[in-house]
Amino acid sequence: MENSYRFYRNMDCDYFPCHKLENAEEFNCMFCYCPLYLLEDCGGNHMDNYGVKDCSNCLVPHRPNGYDYINKKLIEQNNLKRNK
Repeated sequence: MENSYRFYRNMDCDYFPCHKLENAEEFNCMFCYCPLYLLEDCGGNHMDNYGVKDCSNCLVPHRPNGYDYINKKLIEQNNLKRNK
């Protein structure tokens, strides 16, 4: 995939890859820090590590469709708060 507003891969980053890779060509660095981290139900593969959310095994934001997934989830959360 090419770099765009939905996808960016920074192979020069000191931490690349920050997770175990399924496919280096499809690894998306756009959300280096996941905007869903503070959501309890983020839909990702996280673990509780002594009360701290551990996302080291999660690839949701790094998959090619991560941009769309994250934006959809943020819109859903916004709508939930607005409808309370």
